[in-house]
Amino acid sequence: MRFDPTDLQLFIHVAEGGSITAGARLSHLALPSASARIRGMEEALNVPLLERGRRGADPTEAGRTLLQHARTILRQVDTMHADLAQFATGLKGQVRLLCNTSAITEFLPDALAGFLKTHPQLGINLEERLSREIAPAVADGAADIGIISDAVDHEALQTFPFRDDPLVLVMARAHPLAHALGPRRRMAFAEALEHDFIGLAGDSAFQQNANEQAARLGRRVHCKIRLLSFDAICRMAASGAGVALLPEAAARRSGGELRVVKLTDEWADRKLLICVRDEAALPGYARELVAALRRT
Repeated sequence: MRFDPTDLQLFIHVAEGGSITAGARLSHLALPSASARIRGMEEALNVPLLERGRRGADPTEAGRTLLQHARTILRQVDTMHADLAQFATGLKGQVRLLCNTSAITEFLPDALAGFLKTHPQLGINLEERLSREIAPAVADGAADIGIISDAVDHEALQTFPFRDDPLVLVMARAHPLAHALGPRRRMAFAEALEHDFIGLAGDSAFQQNANEQAARLGRRVHCKIRLLSFDAICRMAASGAGVALLPEAAARRSGGELRVVKLTDEWADRKLLICVRDEAALPGYARELVAALRRT
């Protein structure tokens, strides 16, 4: 029984993509070739690895076991390449880094710029996810490094402080909510939900979190408009179009145009953490990235 790295990477992509079609696309393989490889793996093991259905394919119990081993094996191959890179030329490292919206927009551009300049052979596969999705992905070996909110369960991971990242509400100083608050500097999220909001466009992790927090209160966030960036949201809020939930770092960049109000909700007083499954087991270049993020 022999599985080559292409087989293992294909199976990982199928499991993460939810179908053989998605796995083939991520692996840059033709669909018939990908299907034949999966069938060959199942025949070699004499056990089904996927439960195929109308909506895609999910790993069986045997498939989940293979998935864990495949991630471990390919991670060890990457580590070998990194350790041998000092003896050869042209070898490149690749780090998969998952982070929430705030980290990817507010902090990582500056944190990564200098590191990538001094590590030209390194590539970073940067992906936005919800913190609650990042932690298990790192624990399962689906990502090398994650940046998460301290509100999610991270007991199975090694973590290091990254940034304080409280969330605040912003609005124009003439907005009705600003008048209702008077001199108050803090408020509960629930108090703002009767007003129109300005949100992030697309399926952003940040906007999903805001919607979930409102749902826990039995309410919903009514987004009057969705924009592509925190800076655009600040400009729209300053015009009086609505209220916005933002990381404090983004809100403060707007200067004095906006009324910035801190939230009394515990979930809003958050800190960002760097998380890894086992720092000592990371390839050398990934350990250097963790160290660089901790320094910044």
